[in-house]
Amino acid sequence: MVQYAVTLKDGDWTVFKDGEAIERGLTRSAAIQMARDLAFEAEERGDTVELLIQGYYGDMSRRLTGGVEED
Repeated sequence: MVQYAVTLKDGDWTVFKDGEAIERGLTRSAAIQMARDLAFEAEERGDTVELLIQGYYGDMSRRLTGGVEED
């Protein structure tokens, strides 16, 4: 599983991959777009993806997608 997250850290919107910051200083919309693009690429590779996005008031939305089913 790959996890991407968009959170407000030190006053900047930051994109994380598996807990490590990969891009800082973005607008919220740019950070969300980047995380969604990365999640889409991971899904295309067959990975299960957890996408976490922080709202303006600290609430978190979560989406779990992707993965290849095995019999």
